[in-house]
Amino acid sequence: MTQLAVRELPLFPLPDVVLFPQEVLPLHIFEPRYRMMLRTVLESDRRFGVVRWDPQEGTMASVGCCAEILQCQTQDDDRSYIVTMGQQRFRLLEVVREAPFKVGLVSWIEDEQPEDHNQLQELSGEVSGALKDVVELTGKLMGKPTSLPSDLPDLPRELSYWIGSHLGGPVADQQQALLEITNTEERLRQEFELLDETRRQLAARTVLESTLRDLKTGESEDD
Repeated sequence: MTQLAVRELPLFPLPDVVLFPQEVLPLHIFEPRYRMMLRTVLESDRRFGVVRWDPQEGTMASVGCCAEILQCQTQDDDRSYIVTMGQQRFRLLEVVREAPFKVGLVSWIEDEQPEDHNQLQELSGEVSGALKDVVELTGKLMGKPTSLPSDLPDLPRELSYWIGSHLGGPVADQQQALLEITNTEERLRQEFELLDETRRQLAARTVLESTLRDLKTGESEDD
């Protein structure tokens, strides 16, 4: 794991929200402490840290993602609607200030350099295939054709971030774990396992529903 510079970063803990690099996150800022944080951030480099907050345990995750403010609209009552984009991931070393808002000492983290680029590209293709199947099978079961976006990332690391951020179902429960992995190949392998299992389940449901429809059609013809 490569660790980059260490710095202080305002923190915005969010219940069960995991931000990934290059993903857009709109936010509504209304609490007084976060209005103050927003003003402070806008006066500096427009960046703060989004960290998953576990409301049941009352704890913050040890790894989060820096968010950069792209747009900000402040209302007359001082509430603000902002649009942010995920930048670097960071490891939270310690909370250096609690009030008026949390500030953490963080170190930037990046994925390790892959040992075999060809193998990583091949794995990325397998993951894309599984993702395509899951999306198409889901659309078929819902009765409305669904396809992947045209701007789906083709680089392995960016693809792994996109999947971690966008997919629901089984992946949603493991978003924080996927964010914390510092090896692109390992992240993609875990995502492939999740997608492949989902694909198998969806395919089985598709066959079952098709069989039930055929049975009903046969009964109607007998009548």
